[in-house]
Amino acid sequence: MSRPDPVYLDYNATAPIRPEAYDAAVCALRLGANPSSVHAGGRVARAAVEVARSEVARLVGARDEQVIFTSGGTEANKLAVDGATAGGCRRPIILATEHDSTMRAATGSGHWVEAWPVSTQGLADLDWLRDRLARWDKADGAPFVAISLANSETGVIQPVAEVASIVREAGGLLHVDAVQAAGKIAVDVTTLGADTLSISGHKLGGPQGVGALILSPRARMVPRIPLSGGQERGLRTGTENVSGIAGMGAAATAALRDLPRSTPTALWRDAAAARLKAEGAVIAGEGAPRLPGALCAVTDGFPSELQVMMLDLDGVMVSAGSACSSGKVTNSMVLTAMGMLGMAGSAVRASGGWATVEADWRRFADVWVSAHRRHTKRRQVA
Repeated sequence: MSRPDPVYLDYNATAPIRPEAYDAAVCALRLGANPSSVHAGGRVARAAVEVARSEVARLVGARDEQVIFTSGGTEANKLAVDGATAGGCRRPIILATEHDSTMRAATGSGHWVEAWPVSTQGLADLDWLRDRLARWDKADGAPFVAISLANSETGVIQPVAEVASIVREAGGLLHVDAVQAAGKIAVDVTTLGADTLSISGHKLGGPQGVGALILSPRARMVPRIPLSGGQERGLRTGTENVSGIAGMGAAATAALRDLPRSTPTALWRDAAAARLKAEGAVIAGEGAPRLPGALCAVTDGFPSELQVMMLDLDGVMVSAGSACSSGKVTNSMVLTAMGMLGMAGSAVRASGGWATVEADWRRFADVWVSAHRRHTKRRQVA
């Protein structure tokens, strides 16, 4: 009997590359010219970069000139934080469930960082933010607030437009990490009210190693490498990754095209969640708006690393949370911030995307239920 094909449900870590993105990246690799060169080859390479810039801009409702290409979401987040702190903010406010790249950039700035609390569903506490900004000391500069549009572990979608209104009223700046959201839900930088917004190519189905930072006219920026080249408006210098950028642009266009198809994904996810809940799992953030393909299940007494390994042995690839740091399974700081400290080491994250089908979610649920029952039986025997 042949083994079933592997199931990949780890899109929040990396989405498989889309065919359109693969073709665009390979085509750009063949150009073999520097986009800063003025000869014919260089002009073709420059055109590829600028076409991709337009494609990325359309995905997030921006103008072409607002898009700065980076090496990924992590660098884009750091550029945003560095610009704000260098511009005078001496007390950045970072949502407690933020991605490690934003939190580390803030703590590495040398300034005191305030963690902005969330509810048990993972939603930002807007009353806390209003109260904190009402008491803001002008000696700390203009407020700077960072929040993810959608959480990488739970998929919880934040009320960013409301946050932007609160921050703007206090004269502050808002950075929005849209790495997980872009291409999965509608994203418009103007409607959200973001001063800076980060996205990443490989979350969209583009190549790894490329991302973008979207700048509003209010954004405060400093060059990533001072006193160097003039690429990307002098903010992110060095020869552009033409193939990666072209692939990201193609992925952005395909993702925008596919947005209306997300509804069935949420239904498939919810059906899988119901089966896990019947076995005793708790769905993190279930009471909040979430990305259609994101599922974070927490099961007391079923360690995260064991869940990931047991599913992997049966051909189902998931993760235990954010996969952007060391590759190690550790207690989730996101779940801890949501008040689930005692269960933060018992979570598994399944996340689907552009190539996921209903059978993938069914197989995930089948394998997880079987693994959980085997684990429970062993514990009872022991």
